[in-house]
Amino acid sequence: MQRVTLTIDDALLAALDAHAARRGYDNRSEAIRDALRTALGMAEAPTADDAPCIATLSYVYDHEKRELARRLTQVQHGHHDLTVASLHVHLDHGTCLEVTVLRGATDEVKHLADTVVTQRGVRYGHLHLVPAGEDASAHEHGHNHGQDHGDEHVHSR
Repeated sequence: MQRVTLTIDDALLAALDAHAARRGYDNRSEAIRDALRTALGMAEAPTADDAPCIATLSYVYDHEKRELARRLTQVQHGHHDLTVASLHVHLDHGTCLEVTVLRGATDEVKHLADTVVTQRGVRYGHLHLVPAGEDASAHEHGHNHGQDHGDEHVHSR
């Protein structure tokens, strides 16, 4: 690691210290490193398009928009191999929030997210990517091969 000297004004330092305390950082350096990773886009995205990742796709949409709910469902069914789970929340009479957990190759996950958030009637969308281990996209069930991997699974209806 390199040591860097940084000069910032008192108000920014106070905001940094408050942020570090609120988030539970051990020191300012950790808080600054995380802030830089986020600002540079390094906190979210795996580097290679074919790198395995896990992700959450959050989006808010107008469920009254003609055929939108059906189109969104079709998109997810068309990519069932990437979709791990979804949470659907009714925010008000006409607005829904959906949070979908995805797993697969980064480029495929990004493509699915772009397809969802660009649908007419989707008001907001955000994809949060996290690098996954090399075998994350090949994770299969039903074949123990003598190893207990200890996964816990929650199924909702």
